[in-house]
Amino acid sequence: MRFAANLSMMFTERPFLERFGAAAAAGFDAVEFLFPYEVPAERIRAALETHGLTQALFNLPPGDWAAGERGTACLPGREAEFRDGVATAIAYATVLGNRLLHCMSGIPPAGMEREAALALYADNLRHAAAACAEAGLTLLVEPINNRDMPGYLMNGTTLARRVIEEVGAPNLKLQLDLYHCQISEGDLATRIRANADLTAHVQIAGVPDRHEPDQGEVHYPYLFEVLAGTGYRGFIGCEYRPRARTEDGLGWLHAAREAAR
Repeated sequence: MRFAANLSMMFTERPFLERFGAAAAAGFDAVEFLFPYEVPAERIRAALETHGLTQALFNLPPGDWAAGERGTACLPGREAEFRDGVATAIAYATVLGNRLLHCMSGIPPAGMEREAALALYADNLRHAAAACAEAGLTLLVEPINNRDMPGYLMNGTTLARRVIEEVGAPNLKLQLDLYHCQISEGDLATRIRANADLTAHVQIAGVPDRHEPDQGEVHYPYLFEVLAGTGYRGFIGCEYRPRARTEDGLGWLHAAREAAR
């Protein structure tokens, strides 16, 4: 198992560019984060190279995050902005070397029919997947639970499969966040196996509080075995909020590495 520290949530005791060294020292193979766009790509690449880390993935620009937007892919009238964001993300990925990009669906505006939002979302995914294919990248769809993100359009693995199959792009895949999946659907081992053909990235966190994965209702050592049994060879992104100092809560990581030997 190869683990990626999510630097938007982990090692936040330090400034962003200092988190790379902390992640490497803690034993992570890779990093991921939500949005890199406030830092020049060349500076991030230098941090990756200095500490021998791989960039696993990041998200396309989300729109106005501070105003509550969570992606623009289902927002009518924002198509040009969405396409500009795709181009920006691809430019960053070209510098950072990651092969995966996540496209947030967004929260449909009040009054918009769900099927209309899904149709617009699919159209934007077609454009983004085609642009990513030209750059040798894979585009990801991630179901996010509606407890944490009320109204978010892409909220389940069944819907994700439907949209991915409807778009029909060979480089459009599933980002399976087991924290979100447990809250929205449960039956995690079955979901992992049923979606193994589409899964290109996995994320973890403890449920229900999104802390370290060794606390809460999900037994991740078993799920790691299930993932290995499906042939999954990608990174496992650690998208959780540490209960205290990040390094003090990494016993689960050391145990997972020992179990994998």
